[in-house]
Amino acid sequence: MAEGNEELILQMIEKARSGGKIKKGANEVTKALERGTAKVVVAAKDLSQPEIIAHMPILAKEKGIMYFEVASKKELGAAAGLAVGTSAVALVELGEAKDIFNQLSAE
Repeated sequence: MAEGNEELILQMIEKARSGGKIKKGANEVTKALERGTAKVVVAAKDLSQPEIIAHMPILAKEKGIMYFEVASKKELGAAAGLAVGTSAVALVELGEAKDIFNQLSAE
């Protein structure tokens, strides 16, 4: 992932939150990955226990799901509409975020 894409990724989450469907937190994201319902998975890099998301890039690759990382769990949580940080977010239905998804998948 190119560093310049982090802002785009967070915008994609915000748009999907309002018009689509998202899952928040390591457990919900893992379920969406295992079931193959996630279209995109975004995880935070600044976790105190990175092992809780260590399986996600592997699962995403196996299932052919786009996977991105962002620097801050606080920013990821804010993009997902939470008052606190979150370790990961899965976009299940893109809604209005399809244009950003297409832009990121073309890169």
